[in-house]
Formats: sequence, C-alpha cells, structure tokens
Amino acid sequence: MTSVRPENRPLLALAAEGTRHGSRSHMTCFFRCGNACDQPEPNPTDHVHIRDEIAKAVGRRSFLRGGTITAGALVVGGVVQSGGLAAAATQAPRRPGAPTGHGALRQAAFAPVEPNKRDAFVTAKGFDHDVVIRWGDPVVKGAPEFDAHTQSVASARRQFGYNCDYVGLLPLDEDEALLVVNHEYTDENLMFPTGAYSADDIKRIAIASHGMSVVKLRRHKPAGSWKRAGLGHSRQNRRLHDATVFELTGPVAGDARMRTSADPTGRNVLGTLNNCAGGTTPWGTVLSGEENFNQYFDKGTGLDPRYAAEYARYGINGSGKGWSSVDPRFDLSKEPHEPHRFGWIVEVDPYDPTSTPRKHTMLGRFKHEGANVALAGDGRAVAYLGDDERGDYLYKFVSTGRYDARGTRAARANNLDLLTRGTLYVARLVGDGTEDGVFDGTGTWIPLTTDTQSFVPGMSVADVLLFTRLAADKVAPTKMDRPEDVEPNPVNGKVYAALTNNSNRGTASMPVDEANPLAGSQVRASIGAPLTNASGNRNGYVLEMTPDGGDHAATTFTWDLFLVCGDPAAPETWFGGFDKSKVSPISCPDNVAFDSAGNLWISTDGNVLGSNDGVFRVPVAGPNRGQVQQFCTVPKGAEACGPLIADDDRSLFVAVQHPGEIDGATFENQASTWPHTDAFPRPSVVVAFKSR
Repeated sequence: MTSVRPENRPLLALAAEGTRHGSRSHMTCFFRCGNACDQPEPNPTDHVHIRDEIAKAVGRRSFLRGGTITAGALVVGGVVQSGGLAAAATQAPRRPGAPTGHGALRQAAFAPVEPNKRDAFVTAKGFDHDVVIRWGDPVVKGAPEFDAHTQSVASARRQFGYNCDYVGLLPLDEDEALLVVNHEYTDENLMFPTGAYSADDIKRIAIASHGMSVVKLRRHKPAGSWKRAGLGHSRQNRRLHDATVFELTGPVAGDARMRTSADPTGRNVLGTLNNCAGGTTPWGTVLSGEENFNQYFDKGTGLDPRYAAEYARYGINGSGKGWSSVDPRFDLSKEPHEPHRFGWIVEVDPYDPTSTPRKHTMLGRFKHEGANVALAGDGRAVAYLGDDERGDYLYKFVSTGRYDARGTRAARANNLDLLTRGTLYVARLVGDGTEDGVFDGTGTWIPLTTDTQSFVPGMSVADVLLFTRLAADKVAPTKMDRPEDVEPNPVNGKVYAALTNNSNRGTASMPVDEANPLAGSQVRASIGAPLTNASGNRNGYVLEMTPDGGDHAATTFTWDLFLVCGDPAAPETWFGGFDKSKVSPISCPDNVAFDSAGNLWISTDGNVLGSNDGVFRVPVAGPNRGQVQQFCTVPKGAEACGPLIADDDRSLFVAVQHPGEIDGATFENQASTWPHTDAFPRPSVVVAFKSR
C-alpha cells in the first residue's frame, strides 16, 4: 500500500453552497448522489397533465373525506389488527422473511421517541436493539478482521461493504435466515486515515466496497434478536462486488449500445453500483435498484456526441469520482456505453451462492430506488418502481408469465424468468379538484413497451428500455416529488409510495398540481425552534394508490395523499385524518414496509424538523388511520434505511447508513463514533425487538 504525506491526502472537494436535500450535509449530497439537487433538472418537459384546481393556498384544509375506516377492521391497542380491502385476496403469498404472526411490533402501544440529536440508536421504551453486522465485518471465507489502517481491495471484497441500505431476510429453517443488504456508496473522507493510502488505492478500495452482501443469521435471545452465524464462514454467505459478473436479460441484452471493449457481447456487466432500496419476490429472490449511477463516470477527453440528449436526461455530465485513473471503463471518452450498463433492477438468488446475478432490462433504466412485487389476480408478477429524481415518474411492470407456486424445480425456473418478458408502464395522476378538501383523484398506467412492441412513436423496444426517461417524457406522465420506495401492502391491497421532497416544486418548470400540491412548507431549524417558511415541498408525502378492481394488473387506479408530512403544528400537514395533536412530526419519507396487520412503517432521510432521522409506525385503516408514531431514531448524521419487519413481527431491521456524515468530519475528526466499537463510525445493520 503506497503511503502519502497527510497534506497530500486525496480528499474530495465538497460543494460549499447549493440547495440541500432536506437536512443532508454537503458531504452526503456529494458522496451519495454527486450533488444531484445542485445540477440542472434532468427532466426539461413542460407537459400539462393534471386536470384539477391547482392548489393555491393549502392552509388549514379539513380533508373531509380523507379518514375513511375500512369495513371489518378490528383495532387492538390502537393498531389495526386485521381486515382490509377485498383486493387482499389477490396478493402474493407472503414473501420469505415477511411477518405472519402477532409479534410485539405489530401490537404494542408505545410512547413515541422524542426528536433528538443523540449519537445513538434510540428505541421506544420497552424495546432494545442489537448491532447485527458492521462495515468491514467478515462475510466470506478468508476475510480478515477489519482494520481501517490495512484496508485492501482483496479484503473489501470479502468484508461487509460500506453504507448499507436495503435489508431483506429470507428463511432457511426455524432458527436461521439469510440477510441480504445493499451497499450504496462510499465516503472516502470518513473511511480512510490520513496519509495511509494513495489516491488510487482509495479509489480501488472504494469501488470494491460497493455492491451487496448475503449473510447467514441465527435467532438469538430475547425473541426477535438475531446474530451472525458462522462468523463469515457460512457456505451461503456471499459478497457481490465490482468483480462479480452480472448477466443482462431481456430485450436490451446484446444491443450494440451495451457493448464495450471488455464485453463485446453486451451481455455481461462487472458489478452493481449505488444500490439503494429493493424487495423480496414471492419466489424467494431479492431485487435491488441501481440509483445514482451517473456520478461514477469521468469525462475523459470528451463526451460522445451521439448520446448528448441521453446523457443529459440521466445527469451524466462527466463529473465523476476520478475512478477512470484505476479503471478505464469509467472514462466516457473511452467507453461511452459503460453507463448504459447501470441503472437497472438487479435480481439475486440468495439461496444459491453459485448463481449468476442478473440485471433485468425489461424493467427499464432510470435511477431506480427499488422494486417490489405483488401478484395480479391471474398470477402475473407486478413490480412497482420509483425513479428517485425531482420531477420524475412512477412505473410498474406486469409480467407475461404467471407465478407457479408448486415448489418444483420447473416452477422455480418459470418464476426466475418472470421479469424478462412483459409490459412496462408509467403513471399519470389526475386530480378531481380540491373543493372536496382532499388531495385525491384517479390514475392511469400508460404502456411504454412490451418485450416485442414499443408504444412510443419513433422508439424501438430497446430504445424505450435503455432510455426509459426519454420514452416516458413523450407520453406526458405526472412529474412527482422524488418517488422513492413504492410497495404494495399485502393486507389491504393498496400501494404506498414515499415521495421524499422537492425544493423546486412551485417553480415555473415544476408547478404544483393536486398530486404535488405544496409550493411552500414550514420547517424548524432545530429542535424547539419556531416554524419558519421554506419554499418548495420540504417534508414530502406518502401517496396511497388503490388498483381498480383490487387487481395489480389493472391499468387504472384511484389515489390520495395519505400523509402530507411535516410538523403537526404546520397548517399544511395532514395525517390521514388523524388528530394532529397526537402524532409524531415526520419529514422526508424514504422507504416503506408493512407488518402482518398492514400497518405502514416509514424510514426517513433528511429530516428538516430539527431531529435525527428515524422509523415510524402508521396504521392505514380503522380509527387510528394516520397515527404517526416514531419508533426509533438513528445516530447523528445517519439515515434510516430498510426498514424490514420480520420474524412474526418481533424484529425490526434497520440499516443505519452514513453515521457521522456531517460537514467537516474526517477520519481523525469524526462527528460520530457509533456504534461505539471504534474511534470512527461504521455503517451497520441493527435489529430492534421487545425487551425481556
């Protein structure tokens, strides 16, 4: 390992100004997404698509019809216990690892965690947590114990990667399961001691620290707690990284625009980058979304003019991380097709550690937050997808084939093929006017392409799937406020989308509409500070969609804004009709999950209300519909990712991403030391459970 003097440490320069995403630090914005919010808006379209009364002054809306109660709901301890729409009968069997019982997280009444700035993982009283696995912990055989001063590419490819995000849990037997986790991005300022590594060594290790991990877990005590099994030597453990081969599937595989010097076939890609959220399929695989992939590519001697419009729509401008100095595939002047090989949904089979992971081109290419699958009434697989950018769109995919539940080898082969053929849609939402006091309306799924026929004039099937954003622009879908996690509720059959925020909402290029109504909100600079006005949608929404006829394959739906997030004291907020004086403040919803009662669990990213981020429980039906209660907060500078309710509702898994990522922090001057096992922070997965 080449040493350099401390003053020559290759720290990356951070932007000093610019609109931040929520309360994110400049560090987070730089390392996670390449300062996406400071760049020109990738979506330049100005199509008019909403027929409604534009929301002019939100004020104190009564939302007269927003708090409906689902017939037949039984409420115990203030939390919905059963019931839901008839659509629930058409849902997929519960995915492996999903809750099926009556655990404490579903039933318990708890005092919500108060907003705080502690450097700790804080749970509601009566609950506790364990750290399951940390950055650098051994994953596969041969992995050394972690030492920040002796990191290498070889060790990074065997250890738990940096900045964990999506969390999935797939059962093996009564006492063991496989944990599957994404590693979204790296923060070189916090990872590397000054003077210990050369600039190129840092880049190589950072590249290897991306990807995914599969780790075997074993039940622990008390009930709901889990620990690692095998300490990195389990046969099922796996580390997917920059040297892992991923197979491309679907119509774009082999396309000339997918071919590179290293892969003249255009069918095999090394690695997966910026993996954000994901989902577990009914057939026991994990889907992972490649999100801000655009930031990894350097300009080199210049951008290929053939792809000027396509690059621009995806935010590919050549302002990369300098990785081309250690790997020429990140030089756009040498390999203009390499970015086309990222931005896909990845499918991994955790049960088969020898299987080749795949990138499914049939699900379109954009900044995927993740993918979550339900089954239509006729057994077709339906995947819901969000494109995480200001002013981008909601999508769904409906397979041609049908899910086979027989459990045979032939059935599994059939199911593993479901995401390779079907129809890709984009959503248009229409408001019905705000005279009724409710932000709601109807929606249509507009077909973009099947695997054999494009519905977008002037674009082939491969064009639509490779440049999905440009294809969608042509059919005038609804520009949303950063659609992130989109997930079907297995109990009531509705679909919930986290719309994190949009500081540009209300500008000339992004006017308000009924689905995105706020051009201003009220926020707090710190805990206890007075509310102040801020432009744009600073706190985000949770969108609730109901497929017509209760069938996920339907091409029409109704919708409402279930939550208009923010401080309950702010007049624009709305909590499903629940009493605003009895809810927790919530800001910047990011990921969603459900327990076996159908209660919604929300994790946040970029809270602007003066507190650390956290995870919240919210009933979606019954008299407590909309009762937002904060269950936990994460440490200083961190984001709450996941979350996952598992083990018969006894376990809440949370990925604590980028603890201590606060402006000015360095390896020698850390803003956090969580989980307090070292003098520096380590992104980690934790599991929360009921105390003894």
